[in-house]
Amino acid sequence: MHIDRGSNENNNSPIPNWAPEWQSVTTDHAEDAVSSQSNLAALLHIAPGRSTAVIVPELGIRITYDSLRQQVMAMAESLAGAGIRRGDRVAMALPNGLPAIVSFLAAGIAGTAAPLNPAYPYEEFLFFLQDTNARVLLCPPTGHEEARSAAADRGIPVFSVEMKSDGTVHLLDAPKGGPLNEPSPTDIALILHTSGSTGRPKRVPLRHSNLAISARNIADFYKLSPEDVALCIMPLFHIHGLVASTLATLRSGGMVVAPTKFKPLAFWRTVREYRVTWYSGVPTMHQLLLARTRQEKPADAASLRFIRSCSAPLTLEVIHRMEEVFRVPFVEAYGMTEAAHQMSANPLPPGRCKHGSVGLATGIRISIMDCDGNPLPANQRGEVVIQGPSVFQGYENNHEANGGSFVKGWFRTGDQGFLDEDNYLHLTGRIKDLIIRGGENVSPREVDEVLLKHPAVAEAVTFGCEHPTLGEEVAAAVVLHEPNSETEPALLKHCRERLAEYKCPKKIYLVENIPTTATGKIRRRAVAAVLLDEEE
Repeated sequence: MHIDRGSNENNNSPIPNWAPEWQSVTTDHAEDAVSSQSNLAALLHIAPGRSTAVIVPELGIRITYDSLRQQVMAMAESLAGAGIRRGDRVAMALPNGLPAIVSFLAAGIAGTAAPLNPAYPYEEFLFFLQDTNARVLLCPPTGHEEARSAAADRGIPVFSVEMKSDGTVHLLDAPKGGPLNEPSPTDIALILHTSGSTGRPKRVPLRHSNLAISARNIADFYKLSPEDVALCIMPLFHIHGLVASTLATLRSGGMVVAPTKFKPLAFWRTVREYRVTWYSGVPTMHQLLLARTRQEKPADAASLRFIRSCSAPLTLEVIHRMEEVFRVPFVEAYGMTEAAHQMSANPLPPGRCKHGSVGLATGIRISIMDCDGNPLPANQRGEVVIQGPSVFQGYENNHEANGGSFVKGWFRTGDQGFLDEDNYLHLTGRIKDLIIRGGENVSPREVDEVLLKHPAVAEAVTFGCEHPTLGEEVAAAVVLHEPNSETEPALLKHCRERLAEYKCPKKIYLVENIPTTATGKIRRRAVAAVLLDEEE
């Protein structure tokens, strides 16, 4: 189906002939149109066209939904002109900001978006470009030589994504527009990678319907509205930033403030200037912001109505401090790439928030199963399993992983936890991270929480190491608030006073930092491997 040329007050950009039915949607009738919404293109037509969709804080400009739609469709047509069709992978190595948002939406509409971490070294770009079978690569006009070099060595064309001073994003030397078809709900809109137990990344294909339903679930759960302003500080090559901060906000008709970087020193100024009402982040971000306050709510935070945390756990002490200092609800959520992000979350008032849990199921079903795939009753630990319309249908070209990831129609998350009598989900750790010491199971997260209660400890990660008779022994790595402020014997004593002997670490490594992924997750086995290798 070919593109019809339409126009608006800003420019003459391509508008597909399947789009006009959404263009006249008003706030009063938005729900009627949204109820049948099932692809990324529809998200751009929910809010009135003159409403602000994206704010570019570095330029101090606002992009309307009309303008965003025009830019996305123009780029999608350019990609189609470059030969991109449904399912073709469009790799992106772009920093956060409006160009990343436009490119993600355009790539998902014309083909399949494959965002990559722009900080990857050459070898990783080489691998991911081949693994996704990328047809083209989108990069900023300057820099990013590792990505460009890897693409050249793979014979992959590179297109530069430029943002003008007025906030207009386009492809430099864009190909002449080609035919553009409306995506169907079952088309693959996004491909992301997740780490496997062997360390080899697995490809997660997410359909338009997965993303659209997840965005709706998040927007509905937090009662997001056109009055809400989200500050997007999570990477836009990760499901957290793409769905929670961006798509859910567009689904609600609200505004996304999209800086190129998370800058703690400029954070509250941005919140004040654009009257941000919420943000979602990972523990390291929250703790950085907390550390830069004087234990009182910043005057610039007056517009905030809640703070959301996901992708990694936080201690109860930090959660309570966040609420005490910022005086807004702090709610933890539970998400993963395979579920198009959010699976459960703690509700905002007047709902009951149970700190220490990751809340109630949001738009999907959650169950706890034993190792034989049998459902367990309340308060019994087992593996967390999920099913629902936002959950993917299987890893791409990975029969081995799929064979072990599904049981009786449920997806196995690999997380251990339990549902309490009120159906709130409590996570107790990753199953593969469990330490089996002499036949006793030790949850590393439980030991982490005890270590973090020590006033000298800033960060802690517990892991298992080989033992000749017990199989595994418990060890931990600790970062102190102040170097040399505490000793290993004192920390071991602290643990023995609060934990059963078999759970106590027998060795504590005092380190300067604990490496995490780009989204704040700790790879326990990777930390163990580094420390134990250094010890040999």
